[in-house]
Amino acid sequence: MKELELYVHIPFCIRKCAYCDFLSAPADEVSRQKYVDAMVQEIRCYKNRFPGHQVSTIFVGGGTPTILLPGQIQAVFKAIRENFRIDPEAEITIEANPGTVTEEKLLAWKAAGVNRISIGLQSVRDEELQMLGRIHDYQQFLDTWKLVRQAGMKNVNIDLISAVPGQTLQSWRETLRTTAELGPEHLSVYSLIVEEGTPFYERYGDAPEEIRSEHMQGRTEGRVSQKKFREEEAAAQEEAAGLKPMVYPPLPDEETERLMYEETEKILEEYGYARYEISNYAKPGAACRHNMGYWQRKEYLGIGLGSSSLIGKMRFCHTSDMEIYLACAGVPEKICEEKQLLPVKEEMEEFMFLGLRMMCGVRKSEFFRLFGMTMEQVYTGVLEKLEKQGLLVTRDDIVRLTKKGIDISNYVFEQFLLS
Repeated sequence: MKELELYVHIPFCIRKCAYCDFLSAPADEVSRQKYVDAMVQEIRCYKNRFPGHQVSTIFVGGGTPTILLPGQIQAVFKAIRENFRIDPEAEITIEANPGTVTEEKLLAWKAAGVNRISIGLQSVRDEELQMLGRIHDYQQFLDTWKLVRQAGMKNVNIDLISAVPGQTLQSWRETLRTTAELGPEHLSVYSLIVEEGTPFYERYGDAPEEIRSEHMQGRTEGRVSQKKFREEEAAAQEEAAGLKPMVYPPLPDEETERLMYEETEKILEEYGYARYEISNYAKPGAACRHNMGYWQRKEYLGIGLGSSSLIGKMRFCHTSDMEIYLACAGVPEKICEEKQLLPVKEEMEEFMFLGLRMMCGVRKSEFFRLFGMTMEQVYTGVLEKLEKQGLLVTRDDIVRLTKKGIDISNYVFEQFLLS
């Protein structure tokens, strides 16, 4: 049977983090229940649509899925199991934030079949967590970690973010070593990106010279004036409430960020973690199968608000309008947007730049099997040029990034875009 991956989107959180640009927002209990009911309706519509498929992985993400009640998560999984064929060995992951995990919830998730948990820690320093706008401190993470291990969860990921405001090379080393010593099976390590539309963009994307890193350029005087007014207003409100006004430190400079990036792999290797993808490290046998499916372009179905899917050669996503989703979830065609039949050239591009994210690289034979042309025919001169630049290496059937290629991977991926 064909493999099918499921992504289930829970668009709720207790509070938006300052750097987050995901489709998520706080919501009351009534709204959450309405959404779960709508999602169950959507899932039921797929009962006979994938007769030749077996679900190999399920990933429940958000948002913060773990703010849902135990019965709500179980209702979603009950619907999935009733309407899809599930591989008995399926990897089933739920994202969790410290402060939202209880023993009761863990028991409910295990009963529903969850066998992998991804915990959003980000930093072991409370001042950095506060700067990021996280809802928890490090002790709350440790409490969650203890509950997860006591519940018998043996496949756990921890998310970390580097290059956050005020972070030093030493504090990043502390975060890496302290987290690695806990012994999670998997670590996802990302460098902070200041996304437009987030509070961080307000602080740093348009920040005055003295509080932005050297490589962030471009703004208007009007924006600075507006930003200064907003900050003064916020400080006045904090002072009136008896709170100590937040002082926003600068982002690390480019050299510090580069050193953080270089030391991540070196330090994690000391603790037995192998880098298997640009931002992901795992103990032997613990690589995330769901994410590897994305990079290998396996078929996946998104369930819920704003979720994306790739079925065959068709890519589509669901509406991000909650009212439309709640009203029409029972008819997937009515919530489907941006449906696109992928041209062969886009499939080839994705094969290369998604596959090359993995340290194992891509196979020439698989490229030929999928497209009926050799990699050399399609990318005449590109492979040779990148090898001469020391960014790619070819060994028999395998093409993969070198260490230098990983460091400037965006440049490498751009070379595989077909005009």
